[in-house]
Amino acid sequence: MKNKLDPTDRKILEILQTNSNITNAQLAQEIGLSPAPTLERVKKLENTGIIKSYHATIDMASVGLGVSTFVMVTLKGHNKENIAKFISAIEKVEEVVECHHVTGQADFILKVVASDIPAYQNLMLEKMTNIEVVDNLQSTVILSTFKDSKVVPIP
Repeated sequence: MKNKLDPTDRKILEILQTNSNITNAQLAQEIGLSPAPTLERVKKLENTGIIKSYHATIDMASVGLGVSTFVMVTLKGHNKENIAKFISAIEKVEEVVECHHVTGQADFILKVVASDIPAYQNLMLEKMTNIEVVDNLQSTVILSTFKDSKVVPIP
């Protein structure tokens, strides 16, 4: 269900996407409201699920994650039971940071992070290929990233 957003809500979302650490007072000043109604609007956006969470963006290389890949996954059968089994298994693999159910040649596309190629190889051999409903895995190593925005345009 699409929620109705007025221009002030849109401005709040635009600001919070680029700086979720902004204080309520600073946010209020930027949108031209007093702090109480600003906080009320933010809480409403959170309670309706428009704002799902707040996160810090981590420099992966700085924490020892030097390899990122996209993995296309094909299941042995694309049915409800196998999809549920796959999702349940993949939720337990912390190196999988994104999981998308897609159309096309693959059933899922994953974004996977690892410290290095041997760690990635071990992950694939020890965890991914042992998921019983997985038929095929095709990996693409990310060489460099030029855009990785978490900011979405607010219509």
